Amino acid sequence: MTLLSEDQSARPQPCRVPAPGKHTALHKSSTDCTASKEDYMDSVDSAVFGAVEPPRRSRGRLILHGLVMFGREFCYAVEAAFVTPVLLSVGLPRSLYSLVWLISPILGFLLQPIIGSASDYCRSSWGRRRPYILVLGILMMVGITLFLNGDAVISALVRDRSLRSIWAIVVVMFGVVLFDFAADFIDGPIKAYLFDVCSHQDKERGLHYHALLTGLGGACGYLVGAMDWGHSLIGQALGSEYQVIYFFSALTWGIFLTVHLFSIPEQPLCKERSASVASPPNALRLLSAHSNGYGALAKEPGTPAVPAPVADLRPRSFSALGEANSVTSSAKQPNKETQKRMTLRSLMRAFINMPSHYRYLCVSHLLGWTAFLCNMLFFTDFMGQIVYKGNPYAEHNSTAYMTYERGVEVGCWGLCINAVSSALYSYVQRFLLPYIGLKALYFMGYFVFGMGTSLIGLFPNIIATLVLCSVFGVMSSTLYTIPFNLIAEYQREEEEQLKQRGSGASQRGSGVDCAALTCMVQLAQIIVGAGLGALVNMAGSVIVVVLSASTAALLGCVFIAVFIRYVD
Repeated sequence: MTLLSEDQSARPQPCRVPAPGKHTALHKSSTDCTASKEDYMDSVDSAVFGAVEPPRRSRGRLILHGLVMFGREFCYAVEAAFVTPVLLSVGLPRSLYSLVWLISPILGFLLQPIIGSASDYCRSSWGRRRPYILVLGILMMVGITLFLNGDAVISALVRDRSLRSIWAIVVVMFGVVLFDFAADFIDGPIKAYLFDVCSHQDKERGLHYHALLTGLGGACGYLVGAMDWGHSLIGQALGSEYQVIYFFSALTWGIFLTVHLFSIPEQPLCKERSASVASPPNALRLLSAHSNGYGALAKEPGTPAVPAPVADLRPRSFSALGEANSVTSSAKQPNKETQKRMTLRSLMRAFINMPSHYRYLCVSHLLGWTAFLCNMLFFTDFMGQIVYKGNPYAEHNSTAYMTYERGVEVGCWGLCINAVSSALYSYVQRFLLPYIGLKALYFMGYFVFGMGTSLIGLFPNIIATLVLCSVFGVMSSTLYTIPFNLIAEYQREEEEQLKQRGSGASQRGSGVDCAALTCMVQLAQIIVGAGLGALVNMAGSVIVVVLSASTAALLGCVFIAVFIRYVD
């Protein structure tokens, strides 16, 4: 296997033209421009995951790259603050309101590993990750459009009151599902994009800038949601409060997504180029037929694992459904192609066979996101019903409903405090890391969040709740940075081990690792969506949401302390 440099994770390499008379350069160029997929991820040729360290990136470039997280979290803040109030206001029963979070995470959990790993081999001239980011960004825009404008559009088109309520629920729910699916899905390609174009030091810096801008974006999003736009001039001009919030959300997301896509250019995977001089037989090393480790696809029956001359390898383009690039020997098999397809079954096998420290990291990430989503998705509803004792089902001109709306607005201020504290803590993390390490930071984030949410649930006081909202930001920053930092450290450790053994194996791509972590977000949403509504019905109060969040976070503390491995 071809060895990666110390600070390099998986990334494509540009084709290099050999200098005349320099055979070593010619041989290196030939191997750099060839992609092999005999075994998914573990048997990738150095042309796909090469050994050239990317240049160091300036602070400005990294900030421009991270601005997409500002826009994403701005829109996420709007969704988190208003999804439950909007759904309840259009008539969705309380017993069903958590089910809206089930559809998109189920789709994401099934599709994200396939797309995340397939993006490692995308042959677009624009790069591997950016085509996915662009498509998902457009879907986010469509989803938030339907979510915030669906009720107004249906009210204008449908006269019958019962039909209007049904169609409003359907359109708003579809918008929420589409937005949530795309917003969750886009995180994996964004992180893999950062890993591809940055050195090891810049990966750490970039993740911190991502967390900082995530906090700032959330703060601005919640701040916009906390303001009373209905009686303002812009609210009267656009029609309603939700249209004003949509205007700011669409403008912010459109600008920052564009800036992100043009921040740092990606090198596309090398395309086939004609070579007049054949490469030596050992220019490409494939894994043996019995290799079936983490990230490897099972071979199809009858598929031999024999090295082919580099000159005979014809890379093929992949489909978004997961078709891998094939390795073809045109000399021996002129009419048959050896082709691999990524399937859900093979990817699930890859997850089962992943190293234990990756699997433990996924479990802890699942516990953390379960705790975080229990609290965040229903926090404004908790403020409206428990802290302010309002009623979302009352008539919209009643005192009970206006009290509930006031609680939602104050809940937005609390979430704004959470976002600001997330940005500040992401900055503080950089100073704490050399002293206590990644594992201690990981544990501390879960512990602080678990204790804070338990106090909010037991003592639902307005001032105390707003003050304790700062612990939400500690958890948010932890979830967005520490697990991905650990992934980078694990990959770096593997590279060092390969170098010490002198192995010719190449490092797998980072797309599948980022996708595995991000899948835990979808799985956490499935758990929250399926179980939280039933818990609320059993308890008869939404106070159970913060107590559930506290329990999951404290369980995560125990798991981190026992199972998570720290790399020195």
